[in-house]
Amino acid sequence: MARITFSCLPASWYCSVSLLSLGCAPRQRLLLLLFLLTCTVLLILSSYHHQLWGPRHQTRASVNKYLSLAESMEATNLLDPALNYGVVVDCGSSGSRVFVYYWPPHNGNPHTLLDIRQMKDRERKPVVKKIKPGISTLAQTPEKANIYLQPLLNFAAAHVPRAKHKETPLYILCTAGMRLLPDSQQTAILDDLVTDVPMEFDFLFSHSHAEVISGKQEGVYAWIGINFVLGRFDHAEEEDATVEVTTGSQHQQPISRRRTVGIMDMGGASLQIAYEVPSAVTFSSPQEEEAGKSLLAEFNLGCDVDKTQHVYRVYVTTFLGFGGNMARQRYEDLVMNSTLASNRLLRSQTGLSQDNPSLDPCLPLGLSDTVARDGHTLHLRGQGDWSRCQNAVHPFLGLHNGTMSPRGVYQAPIDFSNSEFYGFSEFYYCMEDVLRIGGLYDSLKYSRAATDYCGTKWSTLKQRLDSKLFSQQADVNRLKYQCFKSAWMYEVLHSGFRFPKDYPSLKTAQLVYDKEVQWTLGAILFKTRFLPLRDLQQEVFRQSHPSWLRSSFLYNHHLFSVCVLVVLLAILLYILRLRRIHQREQRQSEVLDLLWVEEGEALLA
Repeated sequence: MARITFSCLPASWYCSVSLLSLGCAPRQRLLLLLFLLTCTVLLILSSYHHQLWGPRHQTRASVNKYLSLAESMEATNLLDPALNYGVVVDCGSSGSRVFVYYWPPHNGNPHTLLDIRQMKDRERKPVVKKIKPGISTLAQTPEKANIYLQPLLNFAAAHVPRAKHKETPLYILCTAGMRLLPDSQQTAILDDLVTDVPMEFDFLFSHSHAEVISGKQEGVYAWIGINFVLGRFDHAEEEDATVEVTTGSQHQQPISRRRTVGIMDMGGASLQIAYEVPSAVTFSSPQEEEAGKSLLAEFNLGCDVDKTQHVYRVYVTTFLGFGGNMARQRYEDLVMNSTLASNRLLRSQTGLSQDNPSLDPCLPLGLSDTVARDGHTLHLRGQGDWSRCQNAVHPFLGLHNGTMSPRGVYQAPIDFSNSEFYGFSEFYYCMEDVLRIGGLYDSLKYSRAATDYCGTKWSTLKQRLDSKLFSQQADVNRLKYQCFKSAWMYEVLHSGFRFPKDYPSLKTAQLVYDKEVQWTLGAILFKTRFLPLRDLQQEVFRQSHPSWLRSSFLYNHHLFSVCVLVVLLAILLYILRLRRIHQREQRQSEVLDLLWVEEGEALLA
C-alpha cells in the first residue's frame, strides 16, 4: 500500500498514513470548497485592482496638471524619487548659462506632454548660473572647452540628486557666437565636449546632445517654450479659441485644437518672428516655394510619430540689423552720409557745429546729440516730430514686393481674424518704460502717446526722469532714443509685418506668469518628447491583452503573492488534517495496547 511520510514536520507531528485513509466528512468538504471559492474571489479582485483604481489615478494626475503653476513657485522637492531631471547649457555669444529642469512621471495620456518645470532652490529661486565670455572665444584652444563648462556642470550636478545623474539628459546647445566660427572650429570644440564631459560627469550625454543650433531652431524652441507655459498645447476647453489645422499628411483630416500664440522679439541687433501656420501653404512660384520651405518648420511634439495631435507647422525667421539699436545705427549712418553729401553739393556747414545742427525728427524736441563716424562728427538737434520720423525710418524696412528686407524674405500668411501674438523685448520696452502703456497693444493709443512724448521738450523729460515718473528700467539712453524706437516698432509691425492697425490680439510682455521664459525650455521639451513612449507602449500592451493574461505571473506580482498564499494555506490545512488522523490512530493504538496488557495480565492471573 502506498504511503506518504512527512519527515520534515516536527517530531510531535510525525505521521505515516495510507492514501486510502485520506477521506473527509461532507461538512469538511463544504468548508474546503468555501475556502477555495473565497481565494478565487480574492484572486479576481487582485487581477482587476489596477483597472478599478486606474481612473482615479488619472483624475488625480489631470488635477495635478492644473496645479503645476502653483507648484512651480515652490522649492523643488529633491527627496521625491519619482521626479526626473534634465540639464540644458545655452552657449551664447557673450556667455553661457546652465538651466536645470525637472518633471513628474507622465500621466499616461498619450495626448499630453511632459510637465517640465524649471528647478527652484531652497530660496525658491530658479536654478541657473552664467559664466563669461562665450564659448566661441575658445576657437583657437578647443581642448579647453570641457574646462570652460566645468563650473556650470558642477553647479548642475550639485542640484540634481546623485542617484539620478545617470538618467538625467544633458544638452549643450550653442547659438550665435558659435555660428560665426568655421565648421572645423565648431567641430573641434564639440568633439572635446563629447569626449571629456562623460569622463567627469555621469549625466546622460552623447554626441547628439552637443550641437550648434541654427537661428531657425532657436526661434522654434522659443515658440515652443512660450506656448507651453501659456498652456496652448493642452486640450481645448469650451471657452478656448481654436483653429482648424491641416498637417503635411494628405490622408489626415483637419483637426480642431487650441489656438497657439505667435511671438515677436526685437532685441538690440536683430528681430525675430515665429508663429503657427495652421493651413496648408501655397506658393506662387518655385523660387517662393524654395524660400518659404526654408523658413517653415513642421515637427511633432508628441511621443507618437503616427499621431497628429501635436504636429505643428511654424514659420520662423530672423532679420539681422532690424533690432532697435542696429536700426538706429543704420539711420545715423544715412543721416551722416546724406548730410555730408549735401554739404559738399551746396557748400554748406549744416551739422558741423553745435550752432548749426542738423535737424532730426526722431529725437525729442530740443535734445542736442552728436554722431561720430570715420573722423567726422555730426551735430543733431531734435525736432520731436513722430510723423516725420515714421517716414524717415520707413525705407530701412527694405520692403520688396510687399515683404520685409532687401532680399524680399518670404512671409507666411497670418489669419489676423483668428490669431494672437506676444511682443517681447523692445516691443515691451517701447510701450512700458516711458509711455507706461505696456500690455494689450492699441495702435491709436500708442501713436498718440508716442507723438506726445516726441513733442515734449527734452528738459521736461529729464525732470520727469529725475522725479521717477518713468519705470525703474528707464534711463537717459532710453529717453534719447524712445522717439526713434517707438516709430521703428510701429513701422515694423504695420508696414513690415502688415498687421492691421485695428488688430486686437497683440500683447507686449517681459514675463509670462511672472517668470522669464527661455528658449531652453522649448529645447528640452522637444528633445525629451519621446521619453513617455515606453511607459505608454507598456500600458497599451496590457490593455490589448485578455484579463487572464494580464493576471498571469508575468504581468501581476500581486497575483503571484495571492497564489503563494493559497498554496501555503492549502498545505497548512492538509497538515492539520493529517495531524488529526495521526492523533486518532494513535489513540486507537493506545486502546489496543491497553487491551493487550489487560488480556496478558488476565492470562497470568
